[in-house]
Amino acid sequence: MKDPLSLKNQLCFPIYALAKEVVNQYRPLLDELDVTYPQYLVLMVLWDNEEQTVGQLGEKLFLDSGTLTPLLKRMEQKDMVIRKRSSDDERIVKLSLTAKGKALKEKAKNIPHRIMESIGISQEELLILKEITTKILNKKK
Repeated sequence: MKDPLSLKNQLCFPIYALAKEVVNQYRPLLDELDVTYPQYLVLMVLWDNEEQTVGQLGEKLFLDSGTLTPLLKRMEQKDMVIRKRSSDDERIVKLSLTAKGKALKEKAKNIPHRIMESIGISQEELLILKEITTKILNKKK
């Protein structure tokens, strides 16, 4: 019988190692934009949705406000985003992109293609992998 505690029998380890590897593939590309991977994720959400609350962003990225707040402060200091308290409810912080944040989209447009090339799997395999991981993540909700 397989040892359930052996590392080679774990599902979590190859997923963990793959996540680290993929993020490492992004690093040199994102260095060119002077953004970290989590900052890139924030930018992608805001490129899709011009304005978001911190809560909405956290839901989409599976991050809590304690993680997002320092990240967003650094992005604000780099003039990528604007954080503004809602006039209706001061507990709600709204985010939007600055001109610099919007301009980064054009600079980042080749990143997905470059990542796909560096990973070395077909588009079909990539879609299957994405479908499976999305299914697992959506079970949490």
